[in-house]
Amino acid sequence: MNISSIRKDYIKDQLTEHMAGLDPLAVFGNWLDDAVKSGICEPTAMVLSTISPEGYPSSRVVLLKGLDKGRLLFYTNYTSNKGRHLSGNPRASLLFFWGELERQVRFEGDVTKLPDSDSDEYFISRPYESRIGAMVSRQSTVINGRDELDRNFSELFDKFKANQEDMRRPAYWGGYAFDPKSVEFWQGRANRLHDRLRYRKTGDSWIRERLSP
Repeated sequence: MNISSIRKDYIKDQLTEHMAGLDPLAVFGNWLDDAVKSGICEPTAMVLSTISPEGYPSSRVVLLKGLDKGRLLFYTNYTSNKGRHLSGNPRASLLFFWGELERQVRFEGDVTKLPDSDSDEYFISRPYESRIGAMVSRQSTVINGRDELDRNFSELFDKFKANQEDMRRPAYWGGYAFDPKSVEFWQGRANRLHDRLRYRKTGDSWIRERLSP
């Protein structure tokens, strides 16, 4: 297969300064709403990129679980690779790509842990099976095989099924808040002349700039 010959022209929409306004979080909220309503698969999926202690970038897909006072919230295992990376370097980037809408959003910013009370509240709201999964997984560690996961899952599933109120959020699992310092919106356009609007935070305000595609 000659992948260099794959071509797609982007003609669905445009992004002007008038359409965008001066608040990037408002634009993002509108685009996220469009993605959810469009019915595309996993509209809240985002690529989280961190930096390892050795200086290598590391990326993976996580799910956006909330917006709070201009911050983007997600939850994971604190002892995972991404958790360890953020412990040493609490800066990261986020990428949303909604191909069906020919749109992309890139964030750069700082990451902090959410208070335990917030993580507790979200943990309890999750489906029972997802809570068991979080308790079983020692994310990013080497295991002997799939059987080990399934066995541990079954044991905890049976243990707490009758008394779910006894379940507690593991100390190694919880939430993060991503505080954006830069937000870039990309709208595909014809002839590869895409619309790119970047917002940079200065103090409590944002500077909006149009970038060359």
